[in-house]
Amino acid sequence: MGRRRRGVDRTPGAGSGALPEAIAALSRALSAGPSPETFRRAKFDRPEAAPALWQLLFRVLSPTTQAGAKASQGPEAQVRFVKAALRCQGYPRPALAQLPEDGSQGSRELLLALAWLLARGPLLEQLLARTRVRLGDEMTVCECEDVAYDGASVGLPALCVEPNLHVDIRHVQWLMGKLRLRWRNLVSSQQEQCALLSKVHLYTRGCHSERSLGHLSATETELLRDPDGSRQLLQALEQENARLEAAVQWRRRELIFWQWMDTVLDSCPTQAPGAAPQPMFLPRITDRGPRQWGLVAGELQALQEQLQAAARPRRAAWEAQVRGRSQDPAWSTTWRAVRQAVDLELVALQGAWDRSGTPAQPHGPHRLVRSESGALAGRGLWAAEAIRALRSKEACLEVALRQLQGQCRQELARLVGTLSGFIWIPPPGR
Repeated sequence: MGRRRRGVDRTPGAGSGALPEAIAALSRALSAGPSPETFRRAKFDRPEAAPALWQLLFRVLSPTTQAGAKASQGPEAQVRFVKAALRCQGYPRPALAQLPEDGSQGSRELLLALAWLLARGPLLEQLLARTRVRLGDEMTVCECEDVAYDGASVGLPALCVEPNLHVDIRHVQWLMGKLRLRWRNLVSSQQEQCALLSKVHLYTRGCHSERSLGHLSATETELLRDPDGSRQLLQALEQENARLEAAVQWRRRELIFWQWMDTVLDSCPTQAPGAAPQPMFLPRITDRGPRQWGLVAGELQALQEQLQAAARPRRAAWEAQVRGRSQDPAWSTTWRAVRQAVDLELVALQGAWDRSGTPAQPHGPHRLVRSESGALAGRGLWAAEAIRALRSKEACLEVALRQLQGQCRQELARLVGTLSGFIWIPPPGR
């Protein structure tokens, strides 16, 4: 596992006493994290530090909606969840997967896993955004093609299926039906929530002090109905402010922590001579200057020219092949379906390119505001625009689904044709 190194800190107060302060700030920002003494014991792989670090990783990797439900599970279930989540995110050290599931060992390896999560992406920012107090009525809008584990760039690994494992197709169909039912329930509940929020916004029109909003949110309306709940809201805001202040302190002392993590890596046992080398990881770097963006744009332009030069002869060969097979009816049907799918993909890409010129992309939570036409010009995301974008993407996905269904039917027909005594009756199309 790679190291995260930067320049030596020359600021005052970067001595030995700054390390406990940095770790304490990180623990406060992570909401009830372990003490600096626990981190110190984890450096020497003390077993008494392992349970606290297992619980910390469980809270970090679990969504807020599932953390409370899973907190009642035993340590073994939490350990299995942490191992699976880190494996899906591409954690490179195999030593963590070999730790016992009782959660009694591996404190140093857990410390390295926490440092790996902090180094590879904006983990702290994501946790703060996940646990922030929401005063307004929000709806999450995301048009990303693929998002996995809080926007991680590492996808899910391939599923490992045993060759002799028997899979009952009826159980798979039952799971698919259960998934569709829950999906429909989720969509209907979201529609009901939006309808109720619309009523609250309509009934409280003109009650807000800010003219750009014009109405109260559900939280603000609940405070008017029950003023005693303002104490709980004030306490939640104070806790959020404390976490934000701790995050600021952590950013100021972050370098000291990474220098200390170098010593943790040095304290790990040396690798065996015949063992395979462990893969490296690079920390996420977000502060790129305009000069670097210019270099990236130049490289992309050069790659585009190379792709166009390489695509011309292949396109000519493909067109010649298509003209040779144009007499086959099955080939003509497949060609028309592919051409239609490509046209829709081009329309979707053109729309995405046109929307990319706007300063704010439709991503993340947005506050729901009822406004008159043109009252919020140039601000936020209009619901009609989001609906049009989603309908365009739905049409593209429908075409891709029909194409995949056709390929699956052809493959099933081919496989059944190799069996004597079987007749293939395809299912009705959509």
